[in-house]
Formats: sequence, structure tokens, C-alpha cells
Amino acid sequence: MKKGVWEALSDKTRRKILNLLKTRARTAGEIAKEFSLSAATVSHHLSVLKESGLVECERHAQTLCYSLNTTVVQEILKNIADLFGVEGA
Repeated sequence: MKKGVWEALSDKTRRKILNLLKTRARTAGEIAKEFSLSAATVSHHLSVLKESGLVECERHAQTLCYSLNTTVVQEILKNIADLFGVEGA
């Protein structure tokens, strides 16, 4: 697991961004519309999520598209299940 995952998850706004990305990939603009934050603040949150490996970013022409990195999310869930002794995880 990449460094910074737990720090990335500790912020409520970043958790809300992950929840948005759960359904489909979105551009930074689409994500920003869901919050009353500056574009720079949303960009910072996306950078933290990207650095932690929770989010992937793909360029489509001039647009950056963000998506949930399900591999890392599954790894986190497995680690949590192991921590609490949940079987079958």
C-alpha cells in the first residue's frame, strides 16, 4: 500500500470525492461542482488522493479524468478486515 493512504482517507472532503468516483470517472470540473471550494482546493485534494494511489488520472486531450483505483481500495479493505479478524476477506 502506498504511503499516505490513511492520511488521504482522514479528510472528509477527500472521502466525499472517493464516493463520487465510486460510480464513474469524472473530470476535476465535475468534481469541483459538487463542492463549495475553490478550484485550487479541489486540485489539492485530488493531488493527495492521486499520490496515495487511491485515485488514478488519465488525460483525454486537454481534460484530466479521475477514477477510483479499485485495486488499492480493495487492498485497504482487506487490510482492515485482517486487522479485525474478519474471515473470508
